[in-house]
Amino acid sequence: MADPTEEEIMKEFGITPEGDAKESGDADTAMAEEWAAMIDGDEEEEEPGSDRILNQDEIDNLLGFDPDEALGNDLTGVQALINSALVSYERLPMLEIVFDRLVRLATTSLRNFTSDNVEVSLDGISSVRFGDYLNSIPLPAILTVIKAEEWDNFGLMTVDSGLIYSIIDVLLGGRRGSSTIRVEGRPYTTIEMALARRMIDVILRDCERAFEPLTPVTFKVERLETNPRFAAISRPANAAILIELRIDMEDRGGKIEILLPYATIEPIRGQLLQMFMGEKFGRDPIWEGHLATEIFAADTEVHAVLHEWQMPLSKIMTLGVGDTVMFERSPSDPVSLRCGDIRLTEGQMGHIGRNISVRADGRLYPPRVSMAVFEAMDEQAERSQ
Repeated sequence: MADPTEEEIMKEFGITPEGDAKESGDADTAMAEEWAAMIDGDEEEEEPGSDRILNQDEIDNLLGFDPDEALGNDLTGVQALINSALVSYERLPMLEIVFDRLVRLATTSLRNFTSDNVEVSLDGISSVRFGDYLNSIPLPAILTVIKAEEWDNFGLMTVDSGLIYSIIDVLLGGRRGSSTIRVEGRPYTTIEMALARRMIDVILRDCERAFEPLTPVTFKVERLETNPRFAAISRPANAAILIELRIDMEDRGGKIEILLPYATIEPIRGQLLQMFMGEKFGRDPIWEGHLATEIFAADTEVHAVLHEWQMPLSKIMTLGVGDTVMFERSPSDPVSLRCGDIRLTEGQMGHIGRNISVRADGRLYPPRVSMAVFEAMDEQAERSQ
């Protein structure tokens, strides 16, 4: 057998000459460049499903933050989930009218209380969670736990530090135009608490007068607190109505916040949902006079009952023509006057000429009807609608 040549050995082991190696190297380089071009093309085309880094605009859109409309009320994305704990403010038209009336009353009362030019304004009415409100109170502040006697529930009134020191400065004869001196980091003194309590009593009396045309209510101060943890009158997740009042005395003043949980105003919720015009709070004298006139002119039937007697049904079935039923009554016995099933009064029976008459001798018996009957009738009418 002949020995293999050098070319056969190189061909068997895949060894190419220098020219072939050069050509093979050029082919590998071209293939690498082609793969690199394909990778660059994929990055530029950004096919669906490819992993990439989001830019700032896409991140803001995902989270629901729009820098151009930072004050907008429309929440989207993750921001809507974060703010889902907020409660929607149920519109109570009468509540807005009540606190508008409180603003007018408090303006006059505080002017007489401080002998200064006081301006009271309503900053707004909103709905919050009770726990969120307690965490947002700027300290130091005085928190007044008030009880609505007729509603049998509690509310909260918060007076901020700026208003407390302003009232103290005005009541103790401070100079006008001077900045209020605030000593932070210390509790309120007994004199400061007593003066603030007097102002709180004035505001509460005005609140009673503001609610009086709608419903009588008495606000009583239960206690004064400086720590929000001791003013927990409701569960943290419960919804409440927050009323913010701004009190300005020339160049000084502060805020008063009144918090009423929905459970507190639930007894008068139906009245607060109604809408009235002007200062006529739930009472219309025009319709009252019209209704009274129509009732006075209405016709009704009055029955004179001589006597009532119970007989067995078997005896009634045997009655025939000519039978007589004897009543144990005399001509002098009183006769009962009735309207339907209602007993009105008693009288004496007689006659005027050929007509039988009854003379009312006793007093009228008014029917035992309470307001609960009319409320039940109104509820039944609402259900039928």
